[in-house]
Amino acid sequence: MKTDIKNKGDIKILVDAFYFKVKTDPVIGYLFTEIACVNWEKHLPIMYDFWDNILFHTGNFDGNPMMKHRMLNQKSKLAEAHFKHWTKLWKKTVDDLFEGEKANEVKIRANNISKAMMNKVIG
Repeated sequence: MKTDIKNKGDIKILVDAFYFKVKTDPVIGYLFTEIACVNWEKHLPIMYDFWDNILFHTGNFDGNPMMKHRMLNQKSKLAEAHFKHWTKLWKKTVDDLFEGEKANEVKIRANNISKAMMNKVIG
């Protein structure tokens, strides 16, 4: 039986599962592995803090995701399809692992963040 997202430990499970899929995803995986050349040991803890702050208002995230995505877009043009696919993959990962109020909230927030990023990065 699935439970809701209750704490940073659950966020870690979600983020790890999501990026495990991303690394080999045929649509967006190359952006992370070949273009951005993500250092996963560094990136994943940042993502734990990001989503922990989004869901639980911890204030423990300090970063500029918009700048990172604009830099990525300069290296390899991002398209609406990339953002939509990211959102679809995120929502599926949430649904595979969790259910409840926070699980729904994290899907809504991810969708809104993806749309804002897309509008500001690619117009």
